[in-house]
Amino acid sequence: MSKLYLIPLIIIVLSCNPQPDEERSIINENNTSEASIIPGSFAHTVYFWLHEPKNQDHRKSFETSLKKFLNTSKNITTKHIGIPASTNREVIDNSYTYSLLLTFKDKEAQDRYQEEPAHKLFIEESSGLWSKVLVYDSVNIIE
Repeated sequence: MSKLYLIPLIIIVLSCNPQPDEERSIINENNTSEASIIPGSFAHTVYFWLHEPKNQDHRKSFETSLKKFLNTSKNITTKHIGIPASTNREVIDNSYTYSLLLTFKDKEAQDRYQEEPAHKLFIEESSGLWSKVLVYDSVNIIE
């Protein structure tokens, strides 16, 4: 029996594996990996501390309200809702319950976001759930 039937399979397997040149293409001339720049020149980072962080009903209510709002915003470029990672170093503050990272095309888009009815509704619905909120806004300096 001929082993010719294996040739198409070998060709498929070899074509699926990256070749050394393809692997090196993600390394720049300084021998470091290239990272993408987050779209948008304005970042809005918010940390929320819930009154009762272990209360699953409160968490669900908060998440539902936040997702509903974020999914209707016309001004957000990128969005990320997070919870503390399992990291433990002296410089890390993971005492918050939720983090929110949003990017916007520019400060004007972020200003419009602040005035969206859905943003105001989220604050109305959820502000009773949190004990503390910290906001950090920044502009991108990477070209």
